[in-house]
Amino acid sequence: MTTIRHLSRIALAMLTITGRVTMLGLSRWTGTGGSYRTIQRFFHTPLPWAAILWVFVRTQMLTPGDDVLLVGDECVVTKAGTETFGVDRFFSSIFGKPVPGVALFALALVSRR
Repeated sequence: MTTIRHLSRIALAMLTITGRVTMLGLSRWTGTGGSYRTIQRFFHTPLPWAAILWVFVRTQMLTPGDDVLLVGDECVVTKAGTETFGVDRFFSSIFGKPVPGVALFALALVSRR
């Protein structure tokens, strides 16, 4: 429960903070219970993000009896150079051949209502 409480305070601070987002800035915007050291500990703690996101979706976005589909889509963004992480050759249907770029893949839940 402590980690969840810290997550809620830090997330609210991230949404309301203006200017640069730093750990010092977050500690100022979190108020009580969000000291600089607490924020350092939170970001150093490994969290099961897949489980956290699923619990959030299940409790806040789905109602019992909903039919949902898990869909995915991939797109390739052409990129010149070699400095960007993940640059490789990927097939692009627009060009009809492998091109240098970055492939992005997204998953979404789609309601069948």
